Amino acid sequence: MKKTLVLGATPDSSRYAFLASNRLVNHGHEIVNVGIKKGEVAGVAIEAAGDIHSDIDTVTLYVGTRNQPPLYDYILNTNPKRIIFNPGTENEELEALAQAKGIETVEGCTLVMLSTGQF
Repeated sequence: MKKTLVLGATPDSSRYAFLASNRLVNHGHEIVNVGIKKGEVAGVAIEAAGDIHSDIDTVTLYVGTRNQPPLYDYILNTNPKRIIFNPGTENEELEALAQAKGIETVEGCTLVMLSTGQF
């Protein structure tokens, strides 16, 4: 199983990040929820971007492109094996920075990847 950091986690059940956190847990993945809203999703508290988790396999992005630059260092210092850029989060600059560090980048949808066994 792939420990996954859900960046942009929210307790708002109408948001895709909420669905992703729940489906990741339902598929047996351990998650870390990081976001600006307080609360919890799938039984895991939402924390602010700050503490670096050194054991993350995948970061799945649910933060829009224009809001990502302040998070670059946090994302890159987490040093995941891959970053999934969900629809609306695609970012050539961050992808290039990640690839330069040897981090795989995927433009895809975490929810689709989970449902098709490609996660």
